[in-house]
Amino acid sequence: LSPDCSFTCHYRCRALVRLDCSGPPGAGDEDDGHEQVLEKDTNVDEPSEWEKTELDQTQVEQRIKEYNSQINSNLFMSLNKDGSYTGFIKVQLKLVRPVSVPATKRVPALQGGRPHPQGVKRRTSFYLPKGTVKHLHILSHTRASEVIDALLRKFTVVDNPRKFALFERSEKDEQVYLRKLGDDEKPLRLRLLAGPSEKVLSFVLKENETGEVNWDAFTLPELHNFLLILQREEEEHLRRLRHRYARCRQKMQEAL
Repeated sequence: LSPDCSFTCHYRCRALVRLDCSGPPGAGDEDDGHEQVLEKDTNVDEPSEWEKTELDQTQVEQRIKEYNSQINSNLFMSLNKDGSYTGFIKVQLKLVRPVSVPATKRVPALQGGRPHPQGVKRRTSFYLPKGTVKHLHILSHTRASEVIDALLRKFTVVDNPRKFALFERSEKDEQVYLRKLGDDEKPLRLRLLAGPSEKVLSFVLKENETGEVNWDAFTLPELHNFLLILQREEEEHLRRLRHRYARCRQKMQEAL
């Protein structure tokens, strides 16, 4: 656990982590709080303006040409002979809770003192760094649920995919709107209809908030890990509060 940025990882993975933790504590909190105030969740059943648009084959081809002419990278869309098309989407991971990845540890057998030939499967939980972004190359018929599965495989996350949801994010009139995509919605189709602008449309992976958390669905190691993480978050929150009040008290004393 880094004291500055609160990034948590397995102790054997520390040498592989490259993060800039030199910033002052709480430096990124203001932006997160600002966006949280602006964000407005809309209902998953409310279709977006792009979802209502129907395109024939000629219109799809024309949209792809317009899309490719507006981007400044090699992340082009391509039209296939069967009428489908392929392209890239960028997904930002904004996960509040830690994710679980597999870890294997060999333990000695109890009989004969010989090592057991098979490894014992274990899980390690950690926070993904803020601002984590992943580009995916997908098909026009790739569903939102398949995008979630692909993202979890990329990061070797073993949590149940139903714990996560893909959101459509848009900015309009200084207001940020979030809409949870249905499992069968096609993200690349939305990307084509909206164009390449990230303000008009972007994709975010977040926890699938369906109400109360079903803690019975977690294993005992996961629950113990959550308790440790909760304690660390509480301690960090109290530390920041004390620091804020101490700074305010100092300014008052300087004014006196």
